[in-house]
Amino acid sequence: MQMFKRIFIAAAIAVPMALVGGAAHAAEDEGKIARVDVANLTITLDNGNTYKLSGEFDVEALVVGTEVVLAYDTIEGEKTVTDLVTYE
Repeated sequence: MQMFKRIFIAAAIAVPMALVGGAAHAAEDEGKIARVDVANLTITLDNGNTYKLSGEFDVEALVVGTEVVLAYDTIEGEKTVTDLVTYE
């Protein structure tokens, strides 16, 4: 019975930790758009960070020099934009 309790407690702790560890974590960045790559659906900010855009974004409407604040998740090692606000 003691062995069963130990296994149950270990599983009860390990499973949630594994789920949290594998989840993408949102982050933010801001700056001016330095480069827009329409073919690859990416933008690069003036701080050198490059972000992947989903097909939901109107990439052609993004203009070099525009101030942006964006939220992103790192998915499979790639920073993918989840939200983007422009300031003129």
